[in-house]
Amino acid sequence: MTTIIDGRQLAKDLNAQTQQRVAKLAERGITPGLAVIIVGDDPASALYVRNKHRKAVKLGIKSVVRKLPATVSQADLMGVVTEYNQDSTINGILVQSPLPRGLDEQAVVAAIDPKKDVDGFHPVNVGRLFNNLPGNYPVSCTPRGIMTMLASLHVHLRGKRAVIVGRSRIVGRPMAAMLLNADMTVTTAHVYTKHLSDITREADVLVVATGVAHLITVNDVKPGAIVIDVGMDRDDEGNLTGDVDFDGVFDRAGAITPVPGGVGPMTIATLMQQTVDICEWSEQRGNQ
Repeated sequence: MTTIIDGRQLAKDLNAQTQQRVAKLAERGITPGLAVIIVGDDPASALYVRNKHRKAVKLGIKSVVRKLPATVSQADLMGVVTEYNQDSTINGILVQSPLPRGLDEQAVVAAIDPKKDVDGFHPVNVGRLFNNLPGNYPVSCTPRGIMTMLASLHVHLRGKRAVIVGRSRIVGRPMAAMLLNADMTVTTAHVYTKHLSDITREADVLVVATGVAHLITVNDVKPGAIVIDVGMDRDDEGNLTGDVDFDGVFDRAGAITPVPGGVGPMTIATLMQQTVDICEWSEQRGNQ
């Protein structure tokens, strides 16, 4: 029988844990702080930022949203990042992507203090993840949320085969590192991979993050595989759907995430979790 991985319930449980941690910090007079910088008026970005802000406030996290015009200069944007780097009440900083044309997003990310890089995109933290270094540092939230989802299934990953379809810096690449660090044998593919189906059918864990609706069908999935669909696409009727043909794949998969209600809720919940992590790590460093 196929298991539907309920991202909404897992996110609810994770948020409850995060709220408890925030309450314990509050007893010591400490409030985790999250700063989100949004540039321009992209409707999707504005929606994402509102959702993050509401969730942070609900959990007791200080949330600061800094809205900048699309005409902001690179220097002024970098100055805002520096301001939050130096603000002791802010633990996590993120710059909502995408930025308007003319702004160097990589330079902005690199300007964030790695210790406050709540999105886990800073080159220093990416390097730590890929080298599987010990210690505390933030990592990309969507892959970390997926690892939480896999842990909820109580499956043994060591020695098994993982295939990731998608190579973005937000999902595919850090996902590959996390699964490799979990002692899986990892293949990273993408929409240009030849004979893609031959590769995906070998996966015990199949993670798909391409932005191509229903790229993966039943003939692309190994019987009993865990299928994680990161896609957020629109079908011909305008309905939200994923990169995986959920109805077609359902009976073949051992476990599968729905869209919506799968990976999406876990990403924001993990962002909140990581904001509190960074706050606690900062306190630990301060007490050493």
